[in-house]
Amino acid sequence: MLEASDMRASAPSTAPAAPRVRYRTGPVEPGPTTLAAFGFGDGPDALDDPRWFRVALEPFGDAVVETWDVDAEVTHGRDGDLRWSRGGGWLFAAVECRESAYGGIEGAARHAYELLSRFVARGPERHVQRIWNYLGAINAGEDDDERYKHFCTGRIGGMGDVFAQGFPAATAIGHHADRDVLQVYLLATDRPGTRVENPRQVSAWQYPRQYGRTPPSFARATLLPADDVLAISGTAAVVGHASAHAGDIDAQLAETLRNLEALLVAGGLPPGFNADAPLKAYVRHPAHAEAVRAFAAKHLPRAPMLLLHGDICREELLVEIDGWRYRS
Repeated sequence: MLEASDMRASAPSTAPAAPRVRYRTGPVEPGPTTLAAFGFGDGPDALDDPRWFRVALEPFGDAVVETWDVDAEVTHGRDGDLRWSRGGGWLFAAVECRESAYGGIEGAARHAYELLSRFVARGPERHVQRIWNYLGAINAGEDDDERYKHFCTGRIGGMGDVFAQGFPAATAIGHHADRDVLQVYLLATDRPGTRVENPRQVSAWQYPRQYGRTPPSFARATLLPADDVLAISGTAAVVGHASAHAGDIDAQLAETLRNLEALLVAGGLPPGFNADAPLKAYVRHPAHAEAVRAFAAKHLPRAPMLLLHGDICREELLVEIDGWRYRS
């Protein structure tokens, strides 16, 4: 695996513009240029469209739909557990499967990543930029038997050659829906992006053994090929490789913001998170949702933020934030 610093290269000027990510309220149907649309939590799924994906995380507050739109018409389809759409040089692909069909979370993660890797390898959009992973009971189990650690082992086992160029940005969050359901989806394109690491943190794939047999396989962020958007991984209060401020939601939020700001500097983006920076905050305890809202109102007042009920991959972490920072 290449170090992140070895992958920094100028993107071609002809690289496709990044998808436009928006949060919308009310009923939303995918249009001809919609690459993907996401609902959150329980709700009716009347849309028989592969681009529509309901994420198994409950929102705090009103229902919101996240949409990705590109500068071209989109085609789409299904192949067993896998659904996909492509257009304008971009690919959305997703797998939802039941762990029990594959012997548990490790086998299900391997299955999902094998499906995605094979599909990506067959098309022109071979450069995976960003991945999201949602699994039930992420912190259940002790030491090496924790479910997240089994997920990490299955993930690396299914990645295949498509990830040989380097790991993409990623998020892994625990949902509170059916524990048997694993959801994985990705964004890929036909040009390489630039992996970005945080100088305040050890790269995830270099974590010491205390974090499991298989270190997590993701970059801290990816600068998309047209140099127009930084896709930011799930970011929490981790300094070096250690969790900080156990039990203190306010201190964890402040540390998380320092890490987000460090990623903007490392990626060469302007400082701050403005109206062109849609973010998601994953909050472990519902009682902390108002503290997260208050922090966002004070420190990120212009950034659209969606709050979701989700467990962080380390039990001592209370909140995680990911999202996008557009250059414009």
